Amino acid sequence: MGFISYLVNGISLGSVYAIIALGYTMVYGIAKMLNFAHGDVIMIGGFVVFTAVSGMGLPPILGVLISVAVCTVLGVVIERIAYKPLRGASKLAVLITAIGVSYFLQNIALLIYGSNTKSFTSVVSMEPLSLADGAIIISGETIVTILACIVIMAVLTSFIKYSKSGRAMLAVSEDSGAAQLMGVNVNATIALTFAIGSALAAIAGVLLCSAYPALTPYTGAMPGIKAFVAAVFGGIGSIPGAFIGGILLGVIEILGKAYISSQLADAIVFAVLIIVLLVKPTGLLGRQIQEKV
Repeated sequence: MGFISYLVNGISLGSVYAIIALGYTMVYGIAKMLNFAHGDVIMIGGFVVFTAVSGMGLPPILGVLISVAVCTVLGVVIERIAYKPLRGASKLAVLITAIGVSYFLQNIALLIYGSNTKSFTSVVSMEPLSLADGAIIISGETIVTILACIVIMAVLTSFIKYSKSGRAMLAVSEDSGAAQLMGVNVNATIALTFAIGSALAAIAGVLLCSAYPALTPYTGAMPGIKAFVAAVFGGIGSIPGAFIGGILLGVIEILGKAYISSQLADAIVFAVLIIVLLVKPTGLLGRQIQEKV
């Protein structure tokens, strides 16, 4: 029974990683860049809900909606100000800029909220689920997180496959130059990608802080890095890969804490990344792309 509990908790944590990893993999797949400030958007989303619910007394659902709206706008602003001018620059310049944006968001949060840990009130009101005569207790946060991940995955897949904007994203990911010649607005498509990724980051931040109710300006740093590992694990650029990579990484982390060492759990996660890069550099569902020179 203990193993089943650990497995469920691992799937719950992995669902959060998967939601975050979807933002990473969409931005990379379409804009061909790594937005390492993505983890800090998670933190901003958490603080927006904290301010709305604990500070202003608003209903939790309204706080979540405000958080999604704020992070969506934030994602578009970051893309326009920080990344759009570097569209033709080297990948190193974009990477350094992403790190700069990350530190900027962290320090803004430090100035506004300070460095002390804030106690986050869960926005989930669902009662725990008891199974096997109480031997297994599944929290409401766990249930909501897993269901939210499945729904987001299904909606996002359908959006990209069937909508006009989704097909534009696929075209830009294949060849942005050819897509532009065919009438696709590349700038608007990339901005939409950042908006969706940032909205998902807000949802992930709320779910993460509801399950682990502590909030600091550095809350999103480690989950953001682990979600990047999950995206690489599943095959960065692949939406199903981000989902599978996130779930597997969450399960590996929780089982590692339970059966090996809680202190080595993070090391185990990054060891998985090294092994995947050595054995299958493209990830589980990634595809090898040959460039003509």
